[in-house]
Amino acid sequence: MQDMIQNPPAHIMVVDDDDRLRALLCRYLAENGYVVASAADAAEARRRMLDFQFDALIVDIMMPGEDGLSLTRSLRNESNVPILLLTARGAPDDRISGLEAGADDYLGKPFEPRELLLRIEAILRRARRAETVSGALIGGFRFDAQKGVLLGPEGEREVLPAAESALLSALVGAAGTPVSRDSLVDILGGGMNVRSIDVLVARLRKKLGDDPRNPVHIKTVRGEGYVLWAA
Repeated sequence: MQDMIQNPPAHIMVVDDDDRLRALLCRYLAENGYVVASAADAAEARRRMLDFQFDALIVDIMMPGEDGLSLTRSLRNESNVPILLLTARGAPDDRISGLEAGADDYLGKPFEPRELLLRIEAILRRARRAETVSGALIGGFRFDAQKGVLLGPEGEREVLPAAESALLSALVGAAGTPVSRDSLVDILGGGMNVRSIDVLVARLRKKLGDDPRNPVHIKTVRGEGYVLWAA
């Protein structure tokens, strides 16, 4: 377990209005080597983020007031902190909605605590992997992998979710060579699947100004996967 967490231990915040579940998750994560904070709603989570830097968030979707999807969308304007969404909803469309909001993973209730731990470990690995790729030029954009930021031609600054940053890092590392969807699933790990990869690619194309019908930067190679053309 020790080689799967950061040194110092990763700092995780659990955001859930269910007092019992929140306490159980905090205790379980702490027992497995993480530093853990908690918040009962989005407002409390925002206050805590003013005082502390977190390595990952576990956020329940169905909360009173501002829900988890809204909180995730808002945070993506300022932070690429990995976010795992928890919800009683398990339909594929709900999962896609979570990814489109900027979440890095999605876990339906009820779940096995061990699976939650594996998902957290996976998104933390993705975030660390993204930091290993040097900055790259993609057309008129510059990708700062260490910060998870895409800088536009006019100085625009787009903070990428950890999953998008890790995916773009994988494509940058293999620029000019097609990478299969299955390989990208393996690289990103966690609860990713082929459909999740397609959603993340669509989001990246939009941020890079790619026409989805005729993309310039992230191209689809039929039968092979995706390839990045940085020029």
